[in-house]
Formats: sequence, C-alpha cells, structure tokens
Amino acid sequence: MIVGSDISRYPNTPRPTCRGYLHKRTQSAILKGWRKRWFVLKHNGYLHYYKHKKDEGKCRPLEVTKLEGAEIGVDTSLGKPFVFKCIPQNGNRIFYFCATSNQEMKRWLEAMEKAVHP
Repeated sequence: MIVGSDISRYPNTPRPTCRGYLHKRTQSAILKGWRKRWFVLKHNGYLHYYKHKKDEGKCRPLEVTKLEGAEIGVDTSLGKPFVFKCIPQNGNRIFYFCATSNQEMKRWLEAMEKAVHP
C-alpha cells in the first residue's frame, strides 16, 4: 500500500483529486467547535484527513471516509458562511466542513460530487 503522494518515488500513483485545509466541526463530548485539518480526497473516492499538511504520507490519517453514495451539500443551518456537509452512506455521522471562501467551497463540493457518483 502506498501512503501519501510522493510522486517522485511512485510516478504511476494518481495525484489526489483535491487537497487542502478545511475547518471540520468537532462534536465530541469534550471538545466542541471547529478544528483546522488537512484533507486529501483520493482518486478511489476516499477522504483522508490529517492534523497538519506535513502529516500526509508520514502519519496515518486521523480518519478515512468513503464518499461513494454519500449525501453532499451546502449547509446554512449553522449560520456560518462557506459551510457544507457530508453524510456518508453508512449514515452514522454527519461531517460539517467550513472553507475559507465560496470558491474553495465550490472546488471541494465539485470534487466530492465526483467521488459520490463515480
């Protein structure tokens, strides 16, 4: 298995379809709020996220979620701009993401939509 995307060592590995920082809503019993995380959407339709950009390829992702069949869309219920949500097909969790701009949100939504309907 190849972790990360060191193209120089693995030239035939496809580049991720989308990557970048997003804020992810945290709803744990201890922490509530938004945490900045590094997200990588792979060609296989799996969304990986890490604590920092530098962790990609060096550490295991904090979580990996299959997007195929998920429900993706803009969310205005939280009263914050550039928020969108993802409800994976297993339906046991809702992910809320916040981008830094409308353009960035659209970039992620388009990439995720392609992963939802491969």
